[in-house]
Amino acid sequence: MLKLHYNLEKLSMGLVGAIVVVASIGGIVEIAPLFTIEQTVEIPDDMRPHTPLEMAGREIYIREGCYACHSQMVRSLADELDRYGPYSLAAESAYDHPMLWGSKRTGPDLARLGEKYSDDWHVAHLIDPRSVIPVSIMPAYPWLTRDLDTGLIADNLTALARLGVPYDDAMIENALADARGQSRPDTDGADGVRDRYGEDIAVRAFDGDPSRLTEMDALVAYLQSLGTLTDAAHEMLAEDTQ
Repeated sequence: MLKLHYNLEKLSMGLVGAIVVVASIGGIVEIAPLFTIEQTVEIPDDMRPHTPLEMAGREIYIREGCYACHSQMVRSLADELDRYGPYSLAAESAYDHPMLWGSKRTGPDLARLGEKYSDDWHVAHLIDPRSVIPVSIMPAYPWLTRDLDTGLIADNLTALARLGVPYDDAMIENALADARGQSRPDTDGADGVRDRYGEDIAVRAFDGDPSRLTEMDALVAYLQSLGTLTDAAHEMLAEDTQ
């Protein structure tokens, strides 16, 4: 076997061909199952898509590179379950384009972050991380207090609907109103976003100021939604421990 490999190394084109063959086999093994993803990943009945405000916050999360230090994938290991909660299910990311599971953790995993801390905590943490965690190495994001650019909210929902995310015409048509309504709990817009996305969504002034719609509102709304779009993972963990 070693002699064969040695002889192959002396033939550059042969070595390239062998590499291509091995890489192709690995690629097929990884890619082929994706063609049956709709049959292998069962979406829970209670699964909901992100609201327009949460989706805008997700875009900010990606823009600021938060995914580089925080994963959104709890592994099925005892220490992970003890720290973060139920392990992640593929169905929980069925509507994510792109998915943000990740594998590197400079900071903690965020898959179950939703409603773990208050909105005020998140605002303070994002503006000055060391004000709440003195040893934090996370950078500060004070510019998130600026107004949210809402120009592409409806277009984003339209694009995601084409990829299979269940945004209907009413959701797309009311995307801007729903983004504003979710951060203004005492308005008619709040009732509209609840009608379209469910009574369980968080409707409040996430940055503490309902008079403005800011990037902070959007990002905190997104962070508070993580792990709350379906109860499937908690139900599965309960079944596994019985």
